[in-house]
Amino acid sequence: MSTRAPKSPGWLDWCPNPSRPAFTLPPGTVDTHCHVFGPQEEFPFAPERKYTPCDGGKDQLFAVRDRLGVSRNVVVQATCHGADNSAMVDAVLASGGRARGIATVRPDIADAELRRLHEAGVRGVRFNFLKRLVNTAPQDELAAVARRIAPLGWHVVLYFESADLPELEGFFGSLPTPLVVDHLGRPDVTAPCGGPEFSRFLRFVERGDVWVKVSCPERLSVTGPPALDGERHAYTDVVPFARRVVEEFPDDVLWGTDWPHPNLTGHMPDDGLLVDYVPRVAVTTDQQRKLLVENPTRLYWPGESTGC
Repeated sequence: MSTRAPKSPGWLDWCPNPSRPAFTLPPGTVDTHCHVFGPQEEFPFAPERKYTPCDGGKDQLFAVRDRLGVSRNVVVQATCHGADNSAMVDAVLASGGRARGIATVRPDIADAELRRLHEAGVRGVRFNFLKRLVNTAPQDELAAVARRIAPLGWHVVLYFESADLPELEGFFGSLPTPLVVDHLGRPDVTAPCGGPEFSRFLRFVERGDVWVKVSCPERLSVTGPPALDGERHAYTDVVPFARRVVEEFPDDVLWGTDWPHPNLTGHMPDDGLLVDYVPRVAVTTDQQRKLLVENPTRLYWPGESTGC
């Protein structure tokens, strides 16, 4: 693909200042799904990318972190940077210990490079199965990557559509690492959350060693924004799905903003509103603390006390 791929509108174009959330995040909150893009003059995008995001570097990420009341971040490598993890690693190193990273690596990566990434703060790799974002996801190569990272104690982040789970579930179950599922497994929120598709996803999570991000309602919603009746309620159609996962698996759920919301069409979400989505899916103080603090700390900073 040409390096002149059309530029997608992004957070910095649409919403330079997220609103102040009404919900106060507890101390120690971790945003487990965010990205950095460029700036491309310093960290060029991959020529083979499927989309071109706006620049959204570490300084903007840390400013949003502080504005929202987030304590720490997990910076996830996105497809537009390919397997060049430089921008992600730069952000993690610049965080002063307040960030971890999720990388994209190839099976032939050198042991020394894996050690370098681990020392920088990387704790997992991402496998992307969305056909609109990747041309192919060869399972033999991905399995080889999983075997390489398992001795480091890393996990695999999975990005897929729930409709594709039947053909992928056997492969996922063969991986020798913990699994983290992005964005509720992207369910069809027009179907009942008690229907066969989402029920199959829940049974997949029930197998154990699977974590779920109750993130990105803006990518799943059909009703979408704006908030109704002047209240800070939006993405109402996603709430039952996320709430069910939180209720069934309170110790295995994570939350993230997906800042700076790349490759979206229709609207650009307000990150303050995404914070106010949290108490609608994690309705008790105990659920909120597990979702936002205890679970991500256990996964990304194991052994560290959360003050409980």
